[in-house]
Amino acid sequence: MTLTRPLSDAERIDWVRLARTPNIGPVTFFQLLRKFKSAGAALEGLPELTRKSGRGRELVPPAIADMERELDLTRKYGAQVIASCEPAYPALLKALDPPPPILTALGKIDLATKPTVAIVGARNASAAGRKLARDIASELGRAGFVTVSGLALGIDGEAHAASLATGTIAVLGGAVDHVYPPQHDRLYAEIAAKGLILSESPFGYRAKAQDFPRRNRIITGLSRGVVVVEAAERSGSLISARMAGEQGRDVMAVPGSPLDPRSAGTNHLIRQGATLVRHADDILEILESLSFSGVAATGDLFEGSPDPELPADLLARIQQALSPHPMPLDEIARAAGATPAQCAAALMELELAGDAITLPGGLASRAF
Repeated sequence: MTLTRPLSDAERIDWVRLARTPNIGPVTFFQLLRKFKSAGAALEGLPELTRKSGRGRELVPPAIADMERELDLTRKYGAQVIASCEPAYPALLKALDPPPPILTALGKIDLATKPTVAIVGARNASAAGRKLARDIASELGRAGFVTVSGLALGIDGEAHAASLATGTIAVLGGAVDHVYPPQHDRLYAEIAAKGLILSESPFGYRAKAQDFPRRNRIITGLSRGVVVVEAAERSGSLISARMAGEQGRDVMAVPGSPLDPRSAGTNHLIRQGATLVRHADDILEILESLSFSGVAATGDLFEGSPDPELPADLLARIQQALSPHPMPLDEIARAAGATPAQCAAALMELELAGDAITLPGGLASRAF
């Protein structure tokens, strides 16, 4: 089976069912895909895996009828569900380890194939910050870049509005049919008509606070670089900047007055090594200086090594080595006296049992 190919309707339902199964995050999703070679086979193998993991209650994937209903509602809304193995899936996002297994897209999906820059910042932005976001987005658009942001109030909304004519992508924490914040209902409608709206969430889902870091990871993963315009010291925009750095994206920040708390975060980013930018020309100069090839090489989603043999006591040793705070897989393996391959296989079983959480970036923690 090849890395990039369209799915049949039945395969798409299998992908959505597996991705929506409790205790199966993106890391475990792709481990299961490599182990079983298809989402359908993984679903069939779940009962045996959960039995081996010692879980008292079997994992129950969503019903086929429920997934058929979700896909039908999505189509009727004018959107589509795209799997990460399909040609339409954004290439930059596919290069993440791991990418979101599925996305729902509303609008012009081809915008995600063009050069992209994320512009994020404060919700309670100053008038100067709002104008700067508009100017940067419109000038980058004229230079051929598509703006990516999160449809939030403040900087996000200004960046989207200024780039409607040249291309803008809004990534939502909730479903594509959930307008949040409601004050952006008109802007949402314009982006749906002229740009692109993306979400990892099921159709009809209303966003919760814990969904926004996942949204931020998609924003930065879609982008060649991230520009932060105004951000407080404790801000979601700083989380986006950290994620961008971890993904190998260039992080840029607009400086501000040390007396304005809305600039404390951007000034801190600059002190930590983010590139200082004043206007679109600075950003273009940085982006043009990058030898950005676009997509890192990735292995076949469906190919993997045979499962390593797991010592009888390994699950207990791995579980004991886990911390409430995320740890790198190699550290967990070293603490448990296991190979990285054994550790990854054990963590998959522990996550299915509800005893561990695997995270993007090769991290894992104890489940609460």
